[in-house]
Amino acid sequence: MADLITNMPPPLGYRFGVFFFIGGVVPNPLDFRFKKVSGISSTISTRTLNSGGQNLFSYKLPERVQYDNLVLERGMAVGSPLVIEFNVAMSMFKFAPSNVLVSLLDESGIPLSGWLFMNAYPVKWSVSNLDADSNQVVIETMELAYQRMQAIRI
Repeated sequence: MADLITNMPPPLGYRFGVFFFIGGVVPNPLDFRFKKVSGISSTISTRTLNSGGQNLFSYKLPERVQYDNLVLERGMAVGSPLVIEFNVAMSMFKFAPSNVLVSLLDESGIPLSGWLFMNAYPVKWSVSNLDADSNQVVIETMELAYQRMQAIRI
């Protein structure tokens, strides 16, 4: 069995799904296809402590975990519940945080790995340039802050 695991090629980054959980539980059935996901990152910030009389080294003490914002890109969607949530947040300053699951899938569509973003809420929303000389899909970019991220390995 160990040989089977070690001989598996690394997963490809183009098979993924993004799942928004309405009320933290029920997945949104319409908003799961995205062109690009970025910002899956966490860092532990540290504080340097100099020890009295010790000039050869200092201690780095962990303080807190910091997360980058989750950035999602897709072709502009019409009639999307997610767009309604972003619109409410951006125009009325009302937030309904939800959990978001980003799943990495194998060639059969079975999840291999994932990242759960807890209590995510919109912080930025942009639309690509509109250009009469271009024949490009309008791209919508949605940026979310969140309370915590949990990596899931299957």
